[in-house]
Amino acid sequence: MSPTRPKIVGVAHIAFYVSDLAASRVFYTDFLGYEESYQINHPDGSLALAVIKINDRQYVELHPGLKPGQDRLQHIAFYVDDAEAMRVYLASRGVTVPDRVTPGRRGTTGFSVQDPENHAVEFVQELPESWAVRDAGKFLPADPLSRRMSHVGVLAGDYAAFMKFYADILGFTEFWRGASRTSETVSWTNLRLPDSNDYIEPMLYSEVPDPDHRGEEHHFCLEVADLPSAHAWLERRAARPTYPRELAPRTGVNRKRQLNLYGPDGSRVEIMEANTVDGVPAPASTLPLPRIGLKTTR
Repeated sequence: MSPTRPKIVGVAHIAFYVSDLAASRVFYTDFLGYEESYQINHPDGSLALAVIKINDRQYVELHPGLKPGQDRLQHIAFYVDDAEAMRVYLASRGVTVPDRVTPGRRGTTGFSVQDPENHAVEFVQELPESWAVRDAGKFLPADPLSRRMSHVGVLAGDYAAFMKFYADILGFTEFWRGASRTSETVSWTNLRLPDSNDYIEPMLYSEVPDPDHRGEEHHFCLEVADLPSAHAWLERRAARPTYPRELAPRTGVNRKRQLNLYGPDGSRVEIMEANTVDGVPAPASTLPLPRIGLKTTR
């Protein structure tokens, strides 16, 4: 009998390479108001990564050492209820997996694979002794900008191959398609996790952007109840002068109010309301999917 798929219970984190950790800390902590919950060092004592805590289960990893021309995205991660069972299941479906799960320095266990776009995808299982369990309720702001990372966005060119991995194997479900106002093809889709309301947002392309121009596509979203209040909250921050861009709220083609922010290296943080402006769902795009090699306009 073929192994069954374990539960995929949420988006755990997104990890970015950064060129200047001090500048990134100003953006995520001083401006966005989150706390750096801990650091992890290499065996030689040098800093491997810093963790920015969004809530007790979701966070952003900042990895120093971004090189010129390098993709900012390091990996994305999902929580599973049984990492070893997921490893065995993926192997049974023809996915290349490591020989064993690996204990993490945060007290977790898990492993990584490559998706069809060569993004590193990590599957994480929290254990009773994990740091997240130990530090529940700690390192959280009293008045946060947002309490939830609703989705992460990654590039997807060969959508059929992307869906074979995420939908056919992992059980994600497409529930919406969107297109930029000037596009002749679908620009992105939304895929809900099988055991969670979290989702991923494949950003479709016909010509892959250069690695150092993917910060718009590789992103994560912080969900808010009221965008004008979130906008005002950001404008009141003492660190607002450290952010060089205008804050420009808008209503997207999904009819949700949103605001895009960018870290020092250009990685996008989307601030977006959970609901449409009038509560009526926006219709999905009926445009065709892009084809590799055919240049389209976003």
